[in-house]
Amino acid sequence: MVSFSGLELLATAVVALDERFVVRYANPAAESLLATGAKSLLGQPFLALFLEREALLASLREARATHWDYAAQNVTYSRPGREPLPLSCVVTRIDGSGLALLAELRPIEQQLRLAREERIVAGEQANRELIRNLAHEIKNPLGGLRGSAQLLERELERPELREYTQVIIKEADRLQTLMDRMLTPHRAPRIEPLGVHEVLERVRSLVKAEFGVVIERDYDPSLPDLVGDREQLIQAVLNIARNAAQVGSSSILFRTRAIRQTTILRHRHRLALELQVIDDGPGVPEEIQDRIFNPLVSGREGGTGLGLSLAQTFVQYHQGVIEFESRPGRTIFRILLPLT
Repeated sequence: MVSFSGLELLATAVVALDERFVVRYANPAAESLLATGAKSLLGQPFLALFLEREALLASLREARATHWDYAAQNVTYSRPGREPLPLSCVVTRIDGSGLALLAELRPIEQQLRLAREERIVAGEQANRELIRNLAHEIKNPLGGLRGSAQLLERELERPELREYTQVIIKEADRLQTLMDRMLTPHRAPRIEPLGVHEVLERVRSLVKAEFGVVIERDYDPSLPDLVGDREQLIQAVLNIARNAAQVGSSSILFRTRAIRQTTILRHRHRLALELQVIDDGPGVPEEIQDRIFNPLVSGREGGTGLGLSLAQTFVQYHQGVIEFESRPGRTIFRILLPLT
């Protein structure tokens, strides 16, 4: 007897099919996605649900015969009275109690988002290690360079020449600060309950004092407390808001919302925070949008390219992710964090 208890809590829609490709089980996520109760789905031919029946039939037969997972071509769910819904379908062979296949269904948009999140996480881990090694390699000769400039300054008899050694010392100090910032994310978070709006108000006061830009608020007062590192979250939001101010945005909006039953980095959460930072600036240049979270990538002249990379790192320490969409006149950075 096959037990489906483990599938009940999955965020992914899953249905079980028998040898004739008739639906014998549908989990709650499948009921929600297909907008149909399990009782209505059970006993229905799986192929009848989709428009691409001939191609899907060939895929199901191949999956059943080869015992391999088989990713079917994208299918279109036919919904009476509503627009068809494009889905991604992955079929897995199972054995037991007359069942043949498990079909996993995802909206195409969700599939693209999951793939994008996985690329972000994989890239972030590689970038983090690269930055750590690079910073360590630079710090040692940097100290020697600064010390030599100080010794040289003591030997100079003409005061006007000390201007040049001061340039070396100040630039060495600036690079030292930069290296320290590159290594900062590697400390463990200091976890405590905190209010997200306290974090945003702190960032708002800092950005307003530094740039004088108007920051509007659209808060959800019903949000529960987060559990996280206050300083890391302040720095993450501050880096995003400061970027918006530095590129010439005339106004910035902080918006918070609670979202239910959402998936973040392949983990399902009953409740999550969606924190948006919206600006009316020129937008992220199209040529760097795929690399905007990489270290040392900046769309602003004179920028270090570390702000968004650090922000993504801090948010990932909290099992969250940062997404964005951008066009001239409207850029939205969206921070998604689980609320437990």
